[in-house]
Amino acid sequence: MSRTLQEVLAMCEENEIEIIDFKMTDIDGRWHHLSIPVERLTEDTMKYGIGFDGSNYGYAAVENSDMVFIPDLDSAVVDGFMEIPTLSMIGDVMVIDRPNNRPFNQYPRNVAKRANEYMKETGVADTMIIGPEYEFYIFDGVQYENNPECSGFAIDCEQAQWNSGSEFNNNGYIVNRAKGYHVDLPNDVNADLRSEMCLILKDWGVDVKYHHSEVGGCGQMEIEVAMDEMTKLADGTLTAKYVIKNTAAMAGKTATFMPKPVAKEAGSGMHVHMHLFKDGEPIFYDENGYAQLSETAMYFIGGLLTHAASLCAITNPSTNSYKRLIPGYEAPVTIGYAMSNRSAVIRIPAYAKAPKDKRFELRNPDATCNPYYAYAAILMAGLDGIEKKIDPQAKGWGPFDFNLWDLPDEEKAKLGGLPKSLDEAIDALENDYEYLTKGGVFPKELIDIIIKRNRAASEEVNRTTNPKEFELYYDL
Repeated sequence: MSRTLQEVLAMCEENEIEIIDFKMTDIDGRWHHLSIPVERLTEDTMKYGIGFDGSNYGYAAVENSDMVFIPDLDSAVVDGFMEIPTLSMIGDVMVIDRPNNRPFNQYPRNVAKRANEYMKETGVADTMIIGPEYEFYIFDGVQYENNPECSGFAIDCEQAQWNSGSEFNNNGYIVNRAKGYHVDLPNDVNADLRSEMCLILKDWGVDVKYHHSEVGGCGQMEIEVAMDEMTKLADGTLTAKYVIKNTAAMAGKTATFMPKPVAKEAGSGMHVHMHLFKDGEPIFYDENGYAQLSETAMYFIGGLLTHAASLCAITNPSTNSYKRLIPGYEAPVTIGYAMSNRSAVIRIPAYAKAPKDKRFELRNPDATCNPYYAYAAILMAGLDGIEKKIDPQAKGWGPFDFNLWDLPDEEKAKLGGLPKSLDEAIDALENDYEYLTKGGVFPKELIDIIIKRNRAASEEVNRTTNPKEFELYYDL
């Protein structure tokens, strides 16, 4: 699809649109927006863009912070979350230059596009197809404060086991801790809300495979979307977060993608399924390979596992991420691969048997990542494995066709593990980033600013007194 300006203006007239809303992405993966009256969407907008100060979005300084946003007409969608009839669009960011503007090489969408271009230049493949799984919690309320004299948080969820003794609106149908997987009505109080989210996502161009209640008893959910081209689903990931959060808010609830909002409950990940195609043909399939995966697919896995630690600084960029990546909660902690094994970092679904469906999933990412950077980094790590012919079996990374969590401690100690903290992941990225800079995909200044920002966030958390410390140490 390639819409013209005239088609978008006709769409505006048909829907009585009054405001055009532009969504821009900051370095952390949050949408920001600016709006213009509909009559100001003209050919000049498409040629010269909308100017803004890029220094407020967290990117490394460039010689000129004045940038322009060029809308992507194909992304135009009626935004039902606005009271005023509004059409929303994402797009690309350009640096103002002479004689022509040039793509800002740190802007997330531009990084993802450049990764795709680099993949084509290698000749390995021309399309990366991915399929993320969105896990999140829906709460009925949340409060938190971080002051020198008082810090803490509180959440509430109607279906949580802690409400079994509540005197108000209690019908006795609660969900016990870690018993939320696929619970049915009346326990699943958010079923209609999830369905509404999925219908709205379809209107926004994101196709849903299914949705269900997840393991976390206090309101954990999952929506899995249909697989699609990598950059399109990076757009779709931010769209999904926007739709899910706003649909929950309109229902008087709140949705969070924090990896571990509740201790001793299941964490929320964002598993990423992936496979590569060339000239329309899948290149990850081999009838005679392990799990019917080709040699190329195994090298791609080798690249992912080689760079797993440094990837975490991009795919798991929050301190909270590492409260999820712990044993005992179906989250991966060991570097390895296997078929149908959820304890491995890389899992090969046994049910995906057709050549066009043959794929694997990376299970450590979570939705605190910037999806454009995360998906691009995953592609670059895999391509590095193909280029260097990294055999994961020869490296001792599997296949692990048994539950890694059941291994004796002495055996676990022999296996490599994911970082246990954001600081460890940042250290790994500082020492392993060359695969990201190939082809100019990730500018070195972008990697430097990611390291600087994440290090600062980690230090701030580490320096903050934790309520748990009062329990442990107050009386000593």
